[in-house]
Amino acid sequence: MSVSGLKKQFHKASQFFSEKISRVERTKLDEEFLELQRRTEVTNKAIEGLLTKCTEYLQPNTAYRMKLGMQNTVSKITGQVGTTGYPQPEGLLGDSMLRYGAELGEDSMFGQALLDFGESMKLMAEVKGYLDINVKQNFIDPLQLLQEKDLKEITCLLKKLEGRRLDYDYKKRRVSRIPGEELRTAVKKFEESKELARNGMLNLLENDVEQVSQLTVFIEAMLDYHRQSADILVELHRKLQHRIRISTAFSNYNYKPETAFKTFEVDNHYSQISFHSSASSGPPIFPDHPCCRALYDFVPESERELGFKEGDIITLTSQVDENWYEGIFQGQSGFFPINYVSVLVPLPY
Repeated sequence: MSVSGLKKQFHKASQFFSEKISRVERTKLDEEFLELQRRTEVTNKAIEGLLTKCTEYLQPNTAYRMKLGMQNTVSKITGQVGTTGYPQPEGLLGDSMLRYGAELGEDSMFGQALLDFGESMKLMAEVKGYLDINVKQNFIDPLQLLQEKDLKEITCLLKKLEGRRLDYDYKKRRVSRIPGEELRTAVKKFEESKELARNGMLNLLENDVEQVSQLTVFIEAMLDYHRQSADILVELHRKLQHRIRISTAFSNYNYKPETAFKTFEVDNHYSQISFHSSASSGPPIFPDHPCCRALYDFVPESERELGFKEGDIITLTSQVDENWYEGIFQGQSGFFPINYVSVLVPLPY
């Protein structure tokens, strides 16, 4: 550092300590500038906090997050393009369910349900991974760029302004010993730095609609994530409910048609349903599950259709549309035409 540079540093340090110790009055900045500075500092702190908390929201496991950050840093240093993906908790849960479901086997209803659940969790982990990528590219990266470029530049300008303010105040206090030209130069540099800092802060704060747009992108990514997650969970719920219906139908109800019939009214339509009595004097037993009787033989034309013969009783699980039912017969589930059967106990509305 040159002699003149050392002198400037000494002047600044001397002025700084004078202000602190003897409470020398410093050159005041106008209210508008101080308000810009305050808002810029708040913006800087807000962006710093957002970047930290957003990353924690996407990657809540601190140990994994630190390990991932170190691995990605090493990848950048070594020139590797690929980065390690964050292990989503949904994926870890899905792996566990798939493992135990496979061990329980195909004969276990619980095991099959675990497989359904595990596959859904793996799908949710993929959707969460897409959320991570989307938010990083469209929210975190732009904020980091703003922090590392514009805000860093403004911080440097404000620091330079403070240095020139200290230099100006030092020379102003010793005006009798300082050449007039040197004092005028100090004033000019101070005003230049103040104008540069003011323009930088104005540009930042007047263009904050960009940050609002980035927040909107963040919300859109979250909405998309939750919509896809909801679709996955609704489908999983449907599968599990279907397994419950199958399990309940075959563990609690075994309907056997007999030759005796009784007229029974359902929804203002009369159907004949059979009942079986364990004793000739005992009460009739009616099926307590939605079911129907086959009017004709039905030969399935695909694996998804359910075959049966005339007189068979089929458990109803759902109505697909105005032409097809879904049901269970002899442990098999499938679809069959509505006009091939007569409903004995209707599906609940």
